[in-house]
Amino acid sequence: MAKKAKSKAPAKSKAAARRGGKSGASARLNDDIGEAKRLQMYQMLLEVRYLENRANDLFMQNLVKGTIHLSIGMEAVAAGCGAAMAKDDYTFCTYRGHAHTMVRGAPMTAVLGELMGRECGLLNGKGGSMHLTSVEHGAMGSYAIIGAHLPIAVGAAWSAQYRGSGQVSVCFFGDGATNIGAFHEALNMAVIWKLPVVFVCENNLYMEYTPIADVTAVEHPAADRASAYGLAEILVDGNDADAVYRTALKAIETARAGGGPSLIEAKTYRHLGHSRADPGTYRPEEEIEAWKKRDPIPMYRQRLLDFGVKDGVVSGIEEAVMKALDIATEEAKASPTPGLELVDTEVWADGGSSWRN
Repeated sequence: MAKKAKSKAPAKSKAAARRGGKSGASARLNDDIGEAKRLQMYQMLLEVRYLENRANDLFMQNLVKGTIHLSIGMEAVAAGCGAAMAKDDYTFCTYRGHAHTMVRGAPMTAVLGELMGRECGLLNGKGGSMHLTSVEHGAMGSYAIIGAHLPIAVGAAWSAQYRGSGQVSVCFFGDGATNIGAFHEALNMAVIWKLPVVFVCENNLYMEYTPIADVTAVEHPAADRASAYGLAEILVDGNDADAVYRTALKAIETARAGGGPSLIEAKTYRHLGHSRADPGTYRPEEEIEAWKKRDPIPMYRQRLLDFGVKDGVVSGIEEAVMKALDIATEEAKASPTPGLELVDTEVWADGGSSWRN
């Protein structure tokens, strides 16, 4: 039998909202997700998009130290999962981690400050974009080594299981990580020990500059491999925040109840290159445009309106987020660079290295 051709064009969402009467719109708005949760997710989507656009501007002004990896176009994965998590759950993510850190509640000023190498940053400006961490918000680190955090997320889940804390570890990684050993080792161990961990593959079709389809034996790099570990195949539209939320919530609730791990593959697309050093010219222009037509933020805004949310409410959220971002930007710019007295702090578990030298 001939192998089915692989397509990179985005699939049309089956959950696309349709206009209806006032009563029908109200019923859809107040379904299993509800108005409050949808407005929360819309705010999350905007906070990430607006901040990353601002970060891009600051990078072009040479105010961001080092390169940055933006998730513009992929925000629905972070928002949907973040809205489904409990406050004390754990997030582990990649170097493309601005979104995942922010949806857990990390302040804009602290995120921008870290990107700019300022003392007000999450890590006093010493970690930068690729290492965002905010333990107090459950953001347990952004990891620059591909797949290195998967076993660590498993360890955090094992800790939660051992302590009986009810916490769930949610681990985000790119499609490229599915072809390395740590992915398989982490999944295998999580299943054997029935750990409370949810693995989320953000499949944006490219492992840096290489199409994942060119180097992977299966069409869906995560979902098609789930059965090898006795897990269900879960493939979700990563540009639909509602679909991601429902899928993540079910997996997280299963893990919290002792039902073991899940593996979710969210198909999405980054609008820009791999990093700010990458113009992304290896991608077909028609592919980029097709995915931009399914930009998760305009789609979600229209859904809110279709479901009966007043335009003034939606616009109010947009204005409030932009105002908060403008304030955060100026606060971060005004913050000093870290002094020498901070060099050896947050290096060892006890907070410093002086007693070791």
